[in-house]
Amino acid sequence: MKRLLLIMMSLVFILSSGAQAADEILTFSKDEYRERFHRLSQELRCLVCQNQSIADSSAGLANDLRAELYRMVESDMSEKEIIEFMTQRYGDFVLYRPPVKAKTAALWFGPFILAVVGVLGMIVFLRRRNRALAAAVPAKLNEEEQKRIQALLNNTDAGNAPKQ
Repeated sequence: MKRLLLIMMSLVFILSSGAQAADEILTFSKDEYRERFHRLSQELRCLVCQNQSIADSSAGLANDLRAELYRMVESDMSEKEIIEFMTQRYGDFVLYRPPVKAKTAALWFGPFILAVVGVLGMIVFLRRRNRALAAAVPAKLNEEEQKRIQALLNNTDAGNAPKQ
């Protein structure tokens, strides 16, 4: 009895794992539609995952967006019309490459500005540090200090420990 129960449970787990791994299968009326669908699904961002396209995401919203994209492609909407629809509904964030405009300027130019600010900050920091180090070390020793250092070096060279 236990053996039969174990076999039944094993079969249930084995058969159900295949159902989870199954990809959605979409049939297109034209090859052009298939290409357009795949191209657009790579360009549209999953709004849940944010770092994946809707083609790569398994989130529920990504499934809905793929279904909507499939419907629009099959109804022969152009790429421009589909992108306009998606951006009107979800904003420019839905695009992996948002257009350059005032709202998205920080996305496009922010990394460059931060890099320039970082380099300038490092230059200022290093110059200040070098000035502080130069000011902390005296440029020349006076005669008395030079004689004292020479005497200490001579004592050390002779094997004698310097006396303090």
